[in-house]
Amino acid sequence: MAGKLIYSFTPQHHYKQEEEFLATHKSAEKRMRQNEKKRMRNASIKTHVKTRIKAVLNAVEEKNQEKSIAALHSATKVIDAAASKGVLHKNNAARKISRLTKKVNIPG
Repeated sequence: MAGKLIYSFTPQHHYKQEEEFLATHKSAEKRMRQNEKKRMRNASIKTHVKTRIKAVLNAVEEKNQEKSIAALHSATKVIDAAASKGVLHKNNAARKISRLTKKVNIPG
């Protein structure tokens, strides 16, 4: 199982060391391409979810109810979409939405 070591530069500015194993079958090569596409898609969707959650939390912190509700609606759509695509587990998505809704609905 000897492969060559690869150092890649990730978007988070961390060097990542991984060992590359060359596929010997066409199906394995295709699977590697598919996995890479899915990994990139999932990372993008997760980043989008985190951004929307931060927008809700910032609006709650500013005590702007209208902005909070609008941001919550937007975040809910993105989180539900991520769950439907399988990026987030449905219970994880429900928990995130529930906690955000609680924070928005607290009078203050």
